[in-house]
Amino acid sequence: MRTTGATAAAMGAASLAVSLLLGGCGTASPTSPPTGVDELVVPTPSPDADDFVAEIDNPWFLGDLGAEAAVGGTAEVAGVEVTVVGDDYYAQDRRGNVWWFGTAGEWQAGANGAQAGLAMPAEPRYGDSWRTAYVPGVVEDVTAVTDFDDDSVQLETTSPLDPGVVERRTVDRAE
Repeated sequence: MRTTGATAAAMGAASLAVSLLLGGCGTASPTSPPTGVDELVVPTPSPDADDFVAEIDNPWFLGDLGAEAAVGGTAEVAGVEVTVVGDDYYAQDRRGNVWWFGTAGEWQAGANGAQAGLAMPAEPRYGDSWRTAYVPGVVEDVTAVTDFDDDSVQLETTSPLDPGVVERRTVDRAE
């Protein structure tokens, strides 16, 4: 069979395209290791007490509380020793993430389908979002990081139970 210059050029172009396509397979860059909230199960249906530490020292969470927060000792919620802040129950895991375990008289993780939600990740990142609290049909808040720098993080909290309501706040890192 005799090929013309145009046919040979077309065959060469097709061969080059197939080579490039196949050559690209398997050369993808490695995936980045998970950070932020990537490896967390939020909300957490069954917290393990061994995953938590006695003291809360997450600078983002402490900055969110401010100096006026009244810390009132500890309690046990869902088998985890939590720190009582006002009427709320919090615990920090070994990675530095702070979890919200409920509010006195309203809801507590482990009761009536309630699950501990993430109050503040150890290292918030722009674009991260997580469930802050979860009690089916009662509290289903979701928080997202909308801006971030070394000194402050901007957060937006919404709930499918309150469509159109958005709580915005800026949290400064505690020193």
